[in-house]
Amino acid sequence: MTGIGRVLVIVYAIMALGATGRSFVQIVERFDEAPLAYTLSAVSAVVYIVATLALVFAGRRGWYVVAWVAIVFELVGVLVIGTLSLVLPELFAHPTVWSWFGMGYLFVPLVLPFLGLWWLATHRPAAEAEAPAPAAVAS
Repeated sequence: MTGIGRVLVIVYAIMALGATGRSFVQIVERFDEAPLAYTLSAVSAVVYIVATLALVFAGRRGWYVVAWVAIVFELVGVLVIGTLSLVLPELFAHPTVWSWFGMGYLFVPLVLPFLGLWWLATHRPAAEAEAPAPAAVAS
């Protein structure tokens, strides 16, 4: 993996670390204050971890599919949680990684899945080489 793919993996890894750290501190220190928000932060951390691993190994067919599922889930999460945090702010009195479309992370959570999906669409794994058909035996 080179170029933009490598940068994408690095950004996903940074988001995985950031979301994991944030959710860990939130859950340990104040889970009773906002269980929904802090659980969603933990879910986003898991999604970023899975997406990072899947992008690293995306050259393999199974991981490529996992990457698509994780990044589509991430996009839906950002859009749904971002919208709900604006429409029903009482649900998100405490912010999550995806609240306000990732405003606390400079909107990286909103932009990142679009870049990830673009990269996956333009970098499909090579089809496994098919075994050549046996040559007909001349009689």
